[in-house]
Amino acid sequence: MSEFADLSDLADASGLAAFGWDAHFADAFALYDTEYGTDCDPDTDPDTDPDTDAGRSLVPARVVRVDRGQCDAVTARGTVRADTSAVATPDPLRTICTGDWAVLGTGPGGQFEVRALLPRRTAFVRSTSSKRTEGQVLAANVDHALIAVSLAVELDLGRVERFVSLAWSSGAQPLLVLTKADLVPDPDTLAQLVADTEVSAPGVQVLAASSATGEGIDVLSAVVSGGTTVLLGQSGAGKSTLANALLGEDLQEVQQTRGRDGKGRHTTTARDLLPLPGGGVLIDTPGLRGVGLWDADEGVGQAFSEIETLAEECRFHDCAHESEPGCAVLAAIDEGTLPQRRLDSYRKLLRENARLAARTDARLRAQQKQMFKQRQALGRHMTERKRGPGYKG
Repeated sequence: MSEFADLSDLADASGLAAFGWDAHFADAFALYDTEYGTDCDPDTDPDTDPDTDAGRSLVPARVVRVDRGQCDAVTARGTVRADTSAVATPDPLRTICTGDWAVLGTGPGGQFEVRALLPRRTAFVRSTSSKRTEGQVLAANVDHALIAVSLAVELDLGRVERFVSLAWSSGAQPLLVLTKADLVPDPDTLAQLVADTEVSAPGVQVLAASSATGEGIDVLSAVVSGGTTVLLGQSGAGKSTLANALLGEDLQEVQQTRGRDGKGRHTTTARDLLPLPGGGVLIDTPGLRGVGLWDADEGVGQAFSEIETLAEECRFHDCAHESEPGCAVLAAIDEGTLPQRRLDSYRKLLRENARLAARTDARLRAQQKQMFKQRQALGRHMTERKRGPGYKG
């Protein structure tokens, strides 16, 4: 962790290019740079008080790790610790997250603090497992969603489709890696597993890789070099081992999976943003037990693009692909060009997303109704106060 006397040491943002800083974020930061500036001079600016306006000079920084009430953020000159209370919000979709670009200032005591977050370009969001129907941002401003799928257990294509749907919804480019490929010694079997995964993820590159033997690591490193990559997958998928292989050193703790079921133990407990030796950065995430959809209509459509394309050829524009005459989707199943499993999975994810949307709308309606009641009660209270005691109307 680097220490700096003040923000003047951090004003040059050009050193942040390796962490994803570009013209898009520079334009977004320009608003803060113009309003507050890094060149406020108490001798020429009568509104600047060096004793009270110590935090008026602002600089950009990228959030590399978030803790409760604080975060580590990388600046052009190094990483600093910053307070996040100024951007605290009850909205889980706006909560500060690893990968965010932050506007840093300093408080009266000279401590760094996050004053604002720049608008996100992309965000990987899933629904939480709580009954409150909330979204959780796993990573922000991501270019590639690297989905690790272990070959140590039976390949779950339904889970692959779920991850890919979320990845497309995030705005990032999905990338599937079948890890622990060394556990499938037969080349023909491995090729078939890759082919099955490609059918379940049209438009997505699928790579087989082994951190133990190095198979596929060079190709994968080249694909993710430059930009921001978030590494996702279940516990036991080999994410931490894969992260170490991409980083070129053992930065992430690794534990063996359980022999009886192949499930992993949580070794990554926080989301960390780490620079890759070939360029770009990697956001490693804890293993995910549940992967619920969140506002994933478009993502599901892209994940099942061949079904969406077929649907355009159906006789009826509102065809449900169940028993309607002239259904191109059912015809493709009869011809064997579309697996029935794909259509079943497509329907399942669409139903889940629709249920979530309905629950979310209901929750918003309930919140609005409660707020309206509170305002009514406050209005009655204020009216009674104005009228005073003894008022009979």
